[in-house]
Amino acid sequence: MATTEIHPKADLGSLRIHDNHRSGGQTGKRLGYATAVLGLIVIIAGIAFAFRNQTPTVEIVTAQKPDVGGRSAILNATGYVTPRRRATIAAKITGRVTGVFFDEGTHVHAGQLLATLDDSDVKKALETAKANRDSALAAITDYQVQHRFSEIELRRAEQLQKAGVQTQEQLDTASTNVDSLSAKINLAKQQVLGSEMLIREAQQAVDNCVINAPYDGIVVSKDAQVGEMVSPVSAGGGFTRTGIATIVDMNSNEIEVDVNEAYIARVKDRQKVTAILDAYPNWEIPSHVRTVIPTADRQKATVKVRISFDKLDPRILPDMGIKVTFLSDEPVKKVADASVIAALLPNEALHDDNGKKIVFLVKNDKLERRAVSVGSAQGAETEILSGIVAGDAVVVKGPANMQDGQAVQIKK
Repeated sequence: MATTEIHPKADLGSLRIHDNHRSGGQTGKRLGYATAVLGLIVIIAGIAFAFRNQTPTVEIVTAQKPDVGGRSAILNATGYVTPRRRATIAAKITGRVTGVFFDEGTHVHAGQLLATLDDSDVKKALETAKANRDSALAAITDYQVQHRFSEIELRRAEQLQKAGVQTQEQLDTASTNVDSLSAKINLAKQQVLGSEMLIREAQQAVDNCVINAPYDGIVVSKDAQVGEMVSPVSAGGGFTRTGIATIVDMNSNEIEVDVNEAYIARVKDRQKVTAILDAYPNWEIPSHVRTVIPTADRQKATVKVRISFDKLDPRILPDMGIKVTFLSDEPVKKVADASVIAALLPNEALHDDNGKKIVFLVKNDKLERRAVSVGSAQGAETEILSGIVAGDAVVVKGPANMQDGQAVQIKK
């Protein structure tokens, strides 16, 4: 009986993926991405909000009424603070540094010990010179003893020759011995003098191994260390120093500026000057012209002018940048009309707004934008003719994007 095999019919419909299973994985991934992006946006917004609500800090200056009867500015220039007495201290001989007894900023006095050099060789030369001197002195003593004995023999020979006992030759020999010893004594004395000069020379070499400060001042540069070689001339490439220290006399600080030769006629001796250091822009330092150097620089077409401070201050340091304003001899005449100066403000307090000058006042911890009318510049300040009054608090330093009504805090 034949057996019939029955094969199961493939049901392709059973392989179908239901819609709920098909979209579930992709939807979860998309939801995760969206959540991450949303969280990042929230964080960025929070940071931006925090910075936006941070109150900026500003520096202010109180507007002051200018002094009536002051001097007017006729010329401005820039330069540097330079000391008249500034020296790099060097050794007179070549030697190895054995001691350094200062540091940058050290106040030193004239004659104060700064450094020492190796003096072992020169001390030996000094001892040799002293030994030669002592030897010459001992020889003089010996020659003097012999000289006294030779004089006795000479007198005896003279007496014997007169008595006819000795010949003339023996008398001449005794006389020659006296003269020879006298010459040896004189030679030994000259040797002593020569030894004394050698001692002085050797002592000077020993003294040259000690470097002292030439005047009162402050050390601004330490140029050598223990163990280095120093020399008064450049030798040995980069392994030999030519200086020990640089000392500045702070009491000799003055201003040096270059004035265009076209305006040098406006400058004269003892002329009043107002100086402002770049480091202290709100500090006006009364000064005066000390001298005009009588020569011009043909390359720059300028003349060098030296200006002295009326009163020195510890804040004034060498090589600081400085701006000066040369003042006229005649005081400014008082103006009685509406163009009278309302106040003087630092130049950095003024801002340009489409060709107009504005300032920002601080009132009740908020900025107030104010348009002003300006006059002429007076060095680091500008005349304000209208827009503010004396006593107003004006911003001189603040953020670049200041706006009217913005809340600020004043820097203490």
